[in-house]
Amino acid sequence: MVKMVRITGIGMAAALLTAAAPASAQFFLKSKNLSGTPVIGDEPGIGQPMPGATPAEIEAGLVWNMRAALNVAALQCQFEPTMLTVSNYNAILTDHKAELKKSFDTLAKYFVRVNKSPKAGQSALDQFGTRTYSGYATVAAQLNFCETANLIGRDAVFQPRGKFADVARQRMRELRNSLVPWGDQATTHSIYPRVSLPRVDAICWSKKGEWVEKKCGVQAWPPAGVGIAQR
Repeated sequence: MVKMVRITGIGMAAALLTAAAPASAQFFLKSKNLSGTPVIGDEPGIGQPMPGATPAEIEAGLVWNMRAALNVAALQCQFEPTMLTVSNYNAILTDHKAELKKSFDTLAKYFVRVNKSPKAGQSALDQFGTRTYSGYATVAAQLNFCETANLIGRDAVFQPRGKFADVARQRMRELRNSLVPWGDQATTHSIYPRVSLPRVDAICWSKKGEWVEKKCGVQAWPPAGVGIAQR
């Protein structure tokens, strides 16, 4: 009897722990393991080259790289609201504000130092930012990238202030790996439903609520094989 009570207690504890675990989007039955070894920041393929950079400047570049990636995720991954990429990114900007500002200031000084003038340094900094952001644009690997950025962003929110660089060092290679297209490792299909939505632009509809084919072409709704209830 005592043994049964103990087993029940353990089962209840496990259930409580499971229920307390944060929910997140799951696109695949089995996602590809994208984890990687920690980085310093100057490894090939991790970020934009920074010739002659000091360790502190390399760290600043790595921090800004991770910030840029999570910013892109906040914009690119809103198709799945349960990932909270926007709210997590905003929380990171607030919680790690001082560290992010320090990193940006360090980067700005680096580009002024390695260029001939402040103006040239500013131009190089702008180019660095543009290339960094564009480096995370992906279509074929969007699900992998969003799923990975979601997990990293969530972990960064709960890191103590001043420790964002630690997250970048530990997870940047994983984030870079997510830019390579991978499908489900258990099946050949994604479990994430792709829903086709009708156009709701005002220009496509008359005042009577009828589709205007001359302006918007043939209406591709509902999708083939889907019925629609009659009024």
